Parts: sequence; C-alpha cells; structure tokens
Amino acid sequence: MAFKTTRLDRFIHRSSDFSIADTRLLIAQKRIVVDGLPAESVQQRVTAFTQVTLDGSRLSDAKAIYLMLNKPQGLVSATKDPEHATVIDLIEHPIKDALHIVGRLDFNTTGLMLLTNDGAWSRKISLPATKLSKTYEVTLSKPLNESYIEAFQSGIYFAYEDLTTQPAELEIVSPFTARLSLVEGRYHQVKRMFGHFQNRVLALHRVSVGSLTLGGLELGHNRLLTRRELEDAGLD
Repeated sequence: MAFKTTRLDRFIHRSSDFSIADTRLLIAQKRIVVDGLPAESVQQRVTAFTQVTLDGSRLSDAKAIYLMLNKPQGLVSATKDPEHATVIDLIEHPIKDALHIVGRLDFNTTGLMLLTNDGAWSRKISLPATKLSKTYEVTLSKPLNESYIEAFQSGIYFAYEDLTTQPAELEIVSPFTARLSLVEGRYHQVKRMFGHFQNRVLALHRVSVGSLTLGGLELGHNRLLTRRELEDAGLD
C-alpha cells in the first residue's frame, strides 16, 4: 500500500495560517523541520505520517508507531525485496507499509529489531553521538580466551576503512559463547571483530538496544513499545 504524498508548501498551507508562497521564506529561515531535519524545498514530498514542525510546533497529527520485533533467521531486513521474505511480512498492522527499519540485522542474524514511522526518532537512535549500546549473544567456532576481552576493549583495527572500532564490552559466557555490547553498527562489525582472531561466528542474536530488551517476546513475534519503555530509554 502506497501512502499519498503532497508537496510541502501545500501541506504548510493546509496545516497553518501561512500561504503557499510563504513556505519558501519559512524554509530559508529554517523554521520548518521535516522528520528532524530542516526542510529542503517547497517541492519536498510529505505524507500523513511525516513529522513536520513549524517554529517547533508539530503540524502533522498521524499517530507515531514504535514496534519491537524478534527477527528469525532467513528474513531480509528491508521493507521490500523481490526475492526473499522481509521482516515486514511478519507484521500485522493497518499501517505497516509506512514503517521503516531502525538498525538492520543480517539475513541469518536473529533478535531485536525496531521499526517505526517516526523518522526523527529513528535518526536519534542511529546517531553516533547517542552512543546507544547494542548487546548480542554470539556463538563461535573456536574457543574464546581472555585476550579477546582486552582486544575488544582496546578496539579492533579495520584496514579497509582505516579505522579502529570503539571500545566494546565482551563477556565470555562459555568456551564458545559470549555476550558483546557495542555502540557502533558498522557493516558486519561483530563478525569482522571476531574474524580478527580467525574465529567464525556461527550464530548471532541481538538481545537489547539501549534499555529496550526482548523480554519474553517469542521469535517471529512483534509488539508495540510502551510509553514507559520509550521514556526509560530516553527516546520519547
């Protein structure tokens, strides 16, 4: 289902006392913000679920949706895919086609995913400055030892990007399993960090994002976040 879009200047005219012609000046003055970012153009397209504010007051009134999903293996972290089932296929919600994914998981990675129609909220979660910790349960092909803990805390060098990862906390649970908490989300980061030790990741499961945890949510199921969860996470 595709949601109807409209030009920003027409939306402003319908939702405020300003005329269509006034919108260009409002944009130049950076008084209009769209999904947390300054408006770009009078021709910018918005939907009923876009968050538009004028002088700090929200004009759009569609209900924001915040949803948690326990992703199983074998699903693409996308809203559409021509070849594979996606995480959206698991969701039954009247406006599920307006949702977008906040922090993707690989095809065979399982665990906590967040979806929303609130662009400003998802950007807040994704900003590096937020330093929101993500925790994973990891199963490895080779046994772990204490040297991993120090290396992860110091940071692992990625030659391709010429950078060192930010400090990460590693807890060895058993010889072949660990819990890893990190604040970054680089491409295949967890697998590449263990790859530094030539240790292959056999299974990867995300259990939390910040203070948000799966709790008893079963694999393949989803639910709406509560207001308390949003407040406790500092993301309301």
